Amino acid sequence: MPEAPHSGSGLWQDGWYRFARRLPSPNFGPRPALAQIDLIVLHSISLPPGVYGGSQVQALFTNQLDWEQHPYFKQIEGLQVSAHFYIQRGGEIWQFVSCDDRAWHAGVSHYRGRAQCNDDSIGIELEGLEGDTFEPAQYEALEALCPALAQQYPIAHLAGHEHIAPGRKADPGPGLDWARLRHSLGFAPQCFPGMARHPKPD
Repeated sequence: MPEAPHSGSGLWQDGWYRFARRLPSPNFGPRPALAQIDLIVLHSISLPPGVYGGSQVQALFTNQLDWEQHPYFKQIEGLQVSAHFYIQRGGEIWQFVSCDDRAWHAGVSHYRGRAQCNDDSIGIELEGLEGDTFEPAQYEALEALCPALAQQYPIAHLAGHEHIAPGRKADPGPGLDWARLRHSLGFAPQCFPGMARHPKPD
């Protein structure tokens, strides 16, 4: 039978993280029965691309974006997507979907021998431009959020969108400091992209 929802205490309540601003999205669904939530997927997003500090990402994830507000938005008009978390440049964490549920962030994907990564992953969007660098406050937020997720779920992998959908997606890109994450998170080396197959000294 499916696992009971994670109620938790302290940091978590029914899949919602205590230190995130909660803004529920309608774009989610149930996970498959017995889904093993063992993957964190990092993305980058900004709307319009390269513009930071607004509320357009939150509007997109809640189907409230005004498609007429900017010419770029016409290219994504009608898109219905979500992530579990969104970390802004200043480190503020937003949550749109309970981690017990399936958010719509990965798309067509394959990783650690399994397809359809939305089924058993947690998506974290970083406010940023694909290939650009990220702010210290964003790393600090990640360094708190990822271990909290690992305490609540059987996290065994951390990857970028580029790793689960190569050739289709390239975010968060080379601007993400994976070496910093390996050092700061303390996860096993094989949790990170390529490390199990091609271990490299830090």
